[in-house]
Amino acid sequence: MGLSDSITQRLYYTDSYLKDFRASVVERAPDGRLYLDRTAFYPASGGQPGDRGSIAGVPVLEVIDEGERIAHVTGAPVGDAEVACRIDWTRRFDHMQQHTGQHLLSAVVVELYGAQTVGFHLGAASSTIDVAAGTLSEEQIKEAERRANEIACEDRPVSVSFEDTGQAPGLRRPNEREGTLRIVTIEGLDRRACGGTHVRATGEIGPILIRKLDRAHGNLRLEFLCGLRAVGRARADYDALSEIARTLSVALDDAPGQAAAQAQLLETAEKARRKLALELAAMRGRELYQAAAPNAAGLRCHLERIGKGTLDEELRALAGGFAAGARACFLAVVEEPPSVLLAVSKDAGLNAGDLVKQAVAALGGRGGGSAQMAQGGVPSRAALEQLAAELTGAAGRPPSADSL
Repeated sequence: MGLSDSITQRLYYTDSYLKDFRASVVERAPDGRLYLDRTAFYPASGGQPGDRGSIAGVPVLEVIDEGERIAHVTGAPVGDAEVACRIDWTRRFDHMQQHTGQHLLSAVVVELYGAQTVGFHLGAASSTIDVAAGTLSEEQIKEAERRANEIACEDRPVSVSFEDTGQAPGLRRPNEREGTLRIVTIEGLDRRACGGTHVRATGEIGPILIRKLDRAHGNLRLEFLCGLRAVGRARADYDALSEIARTLSVALDDAPGQAAAQAQLLETAEKARRKLALELAAMRGRELYQAAAPNAAGLRCHLERIGKGTLDEELRALAGGFAAGARACFLAVVEEPPSVLLAVSKDAGLNAGDLVKQAVAALGGRGGGSAQMAQGGVPSRAALEQLAAELTGAAGRPPSADSL
């Protein structure tokens, strides 16, 4: 057997707690990948990220599963034939807690609701499982979390065995692989074929916290944290809630209700503010109309230039207030994004929708609206100036049958 065909002995299969080991370098690939005769470094697989650590004191940046071999990507070349290796234990144990917690939580969801896990992802801050369930209520999620923590507190043994595919009964999910399977068992609860790293007993998982429930690809996605992650997240949540309570000057337990009441008051105040803002804009529009003198076409016109903004409700109210007068034409030009709003009175002899639609189409834009108010956008500032000139010119021409 050549070096390129050598099989890497996976030490983590039988001992997830192995932190330090020695190995022989069997190959150094031209792209910098390093191959050992044996390794405790777990490669990214099955939703679990790969390990980090060092080989001969050189940082391990990535661990890649290549079938029968495992490649190690290091931060610098490793020249030694025999190397001392060290696993980043903090990272490894965190992943062991999260992955075993996933097995436990998935088994509980099956036990309680018959919903199988169809996906798993172990992230840097939290983990998720996708379960094949139409819906789960908030109370059902709480019950699953409570049950999972009960089993964690029971400190049930978590064991690893190697069994032939045809002689591995009671698996939570059928496995189509042939040959020998690595089975991870939580005593009295779950048996699952899995190549990941796991703790020795459920007590080492620590607390299990379910934080979020979303829909994903037709399934339900549960976001969860285990162990020190759960403790850290619970502390952060508590600190955030405490700060909210201090801001509202209420007891911690009263903060949600007080926050809801404040939100309702804010919503009511915002509605009143928007109403007053629209009334004020309409009033300003009427004032602008009174200050405008009729042009040669007999129209009172106003051009409003805005550097950056949107054609929002207040601008439309301003335009509507102006166009409420007799023989009126209001044009707003927004430079960024390049757009216009045209409003005309019913007796202006102009159709705002037709004017805007035709003018913006000729300049590569889109727009339209009603006979009294329309808006549109164009691709550039240069096109915007052409559009403004066209619409201003239309307002300055005496009305004809074609403009009606």
